[in-house]
Order: sequence, then structure tokens, then C-alpha cells
Amino acid sequence: MNFDGILFFPVTPFDTAGRVDTELLATHVATGLSHSPGGIFPACGTGEFHALSATEAAAVVRTAVDTVAGAVPVVAGAGGPLGHALEVARGAADAGADALLVLPPYLVGGPQAGLVAYVEAVAAASDLPVVVYHRGNAQFTPASVRRLLENPKVVGFKDGVGDIGTAQLIVRAVAESGRDDFALFNGLLTAELTQGAYRGIGMPLYSSAAFAMIPEVANAHYRAYVDGDEARRLALVDGFYAPLAALRDETPGFGVSLIKAGLRLSGLPVGGVRPPLVDPTPEQEARLAEILDAGRALL
Repeated sequence: MNFDGILFFPVTPFDTAGRVDTELLATHVATGLSHSPGGIFPACGTGEFHALSATEAAAVVRTAVDTVAGAVPVVAGAGGPLGHALEVARGAADAGADALLVLPPYLVGGPQAGLVAYVEAVAAASDLPVVVYHRGNAQFTPASVRRLLENPKVVGFKDGVGDIGTAQLIVRAVAESGRDDFALFNGLLTAELTQGAYRGIGMPLYSSAAFAMIPEVANAHYRAYVDGDEARRLALVDGFYAPLAALRDETPGFGVSLIKAGLRLSGLPVGGVRPPLVDPTPEQEARLAEILDAGRALL
């Protein structure tokens, strides 16, 4: 798939009764779309895939598809228990998604052959191509990636592990395969902190949770990155992304919780996160507001 720009992972807004707010989601997606992302990934990690039912996930994807209206690719999350993953994959296809991001299976760890079979089962559930998410209990060896490269429906690889050596070998495996339709991208938390290294090994794309919260700063980093303006890029890393990552690391799950809090601070009432994630304390939210202000001051 062709992604030209930052990969946007929208949050899933909840109303005061805890239901998915599709109207607010459409506003959130439209706002992000106006900042020219290269692709939109609804109902994935930042969108709390772990906390959505199959019906809710389909509604989220359908809302994103309708809002995007073909402007950029829409890649929906699918993962967890295999039966749920297959149901979600079919729902995303029916909702009009362009591809699936295959998240890790639920809880259990399997051998490489089992992980490959899991991806292939999700890929076979619909006509949609799939991107493999390398993270948690779904960590693929270069040999497994070579096997998956034989399947034309497997069109991408997202690294959420951070093992640069393994990632380099996977990049080389893709090059050796001759596949020119295969996307490789950095999917680590606050990927802006590591993208300099990933660019060096041949993974030019990256996902940006911050884009969902403060797209103007995320785009400033992306432009500096594309233009090779390292002084500008590192000023944004030092002044915004490093403090954001430090706050994120205080509490598990803040990679999502802070994004929703930042949107609320900007005036978009997206609600809180669903358990087991927790929202930031008032003191943490105040520090987040200071970090967002510091990021905007760098523009």
C-alpha cells in the first residue's frame, strides 16, 4: 500500500454513557484528515481496540471510511482471540476498510509457525490485505517474515518491538523478496524519538499517536524529518517529544490515555479511557497542558 505522510491513529470517543460517539469520531477524523496524514488506522491501539466489541469496532471503521471518503487508505485493527479477530476482519471489510492491521493474538504465546498461521487466518477471513504488527506476544523472526512475504495479501510490517538488529534483517528480507508493494514502518510508542534510527535501517514510515492530539506539532516534526532539517527535528524532540514520553512512562497505558486527555484539553470531549487503562490525574493533566503549550511555542 502507498502511504505518503504520517500514519494517523485516531482515538475512539466515548459519550457520557460510555458508548462509542460516532459523531464526535467523525469530527476527530476529519480534523486529522485536514492535516494530510498518509493513512488512517481506526480501531487500533490508540483507538482502544482491546476494549471494543466487534460491533463497536465495525461502527468505528465505518465512520472513519465514510469521513475519509477515499482520500487516504483506511487500515482497521483486527486481533485478539482468533474468533474475535476473524469477526472484526469481516466487519472491517463490510465497513469499507482498505486493509487490516493484524494485532497480536490474545494472551497465549505460540511458536513462529503458529504466529504465521494466525496472520494467514486473519488474512483469509476477508478480501482485505493485511499489515503485520510485530509486538508483544507476536514477535516474528526474519524467517517468518520471509514466509509471510510469499502471501501477496500480506502487504506491510509494523515494528513495535524496537530490536534494531532484527528490524534490519527484516528490511533486508523484504528487499531480497523483490516485493515493491510492501510497507515498513516504525510503530514504537512516541515513534518520533526513534525514527532517526529507523530511517537509517530502511524503515521510512512511522505512526504518530501525537498526531491525533496535536497534528500541527506532529506535522512540523514530519516536515523536518522529510526535509532533512535535523536541527529543527531535534528541537521538537527535545522540547516536546522527550517530555511527553517521560510523562507517558509514568503510568502503563498512557500512550493512549494522554492522547485522549490532550484532545479534551483542546476542547474535543472524547471521554476517558476504558478499563484496564486509567486517565491521568489532574496534576498529570496539568503537566500535559504545559507540554502541549511548549510544543506549540516551537512552531
